[in-house]
Amino acid sequence: MDLIIDVVADAVIDSVKILPFLFITYLVMEFLEHKTEEFTSDIVQKTEHFGPLWGGLIGVFPQCGFSAAASNLYAGRVITLGTLIAIYLSTSDEMIPLFISNQVPLNTMIPVLALKAVIGIIAGFIIDAVVHYYHRSHNKRADDPVRIDELCEKEHCHCDNEESAGLWGIVKSAFVHTIHIFIFVLILTLALNFVIELIGEDKLSMLLKTSPIISHILAGIIGLIPNCAASVIITELYLDQMITLGTMMSGLLVGAGIGLLVLFRVNPEKKENINIALLLFAIGTICGLLIDVLGITL
Repeated sequence: MDLIIDVVADAVIDSVKILPFLFITYLVMEFLEHKTEEFTSDIVQKTEHFGPLWGGLIGVFPQCGFSAAASNLYAGRVITLGTLIAIYLSTSDEMIPLFISNQVPLNTMIPVLALKAVIGIIAGFIIDAVVHYYHRSHNKRADDPVRIDELCEKEHCHCDNEESAGLWGIVKSAFVHTIHIFIFVLILTLALNFVIELIGEDKLSMLLKTSPIISHILAGIIGLIPNCAASVIITELYLDQMITLGTMMSGLLVGAGIGLLVLFRVNPEKKENINIALLLFAIGTICGLLIDVLGITL
């Protein structure tokens, strides 16, 4: 019974943490849809070229809510794929709180954060450049039209009604979207917490003490788990000097908090979602392996 209470409590706390970010994100998106529909696309088109830069910098802040917000914005095509990946890669999740609680010196913590941000920014710009070149070479539109209204149709919030155009309508629609995502995340987080408890964090830790290449792959797989426990395990192993900096980075670069979870919920393109997850995994593990190959230590 104590185990069940702990698992449920952890799931509720993890899910509640993202509520402010989700609500604010949906408020902004609802405002964009209702109040700035005519020039939203122009704004996005003018700022998207700097998206990976801002995404990489914003993602460094220790809140998985940013990755959830980014998933919603990408599903509405308010940000580019490169910006989304930049945020996912730089997202710090539970790393900073653990570093602080273990009194890790700033000359170690700041370079780690900077490394994550730089990798995210560079990867984001490269991805956007490749996507732009692909569309241009195939005579396709390089810019994906903003489609915030599709999220509304998916959630059945009726926010496209005439009476929803006012301030109360915007707040109400944002609230409906937020509650839908919150319930979805809570249910899956509960399931994941029970699985982690059944397997045991000790066994997950042992998996990362194998050969170097396998440890990077396993760290990336664990990083894909949309749960704070993944980043906690990987960071703790690094602090205990049981894994290398590169192995830790493989797991933490791939770890986008609940961002992927939200992406699969709000983005209707399921094949695209899978490709994004695979792309994130490939970039994270390869960069982590390169860090070890180059002998980078902090």
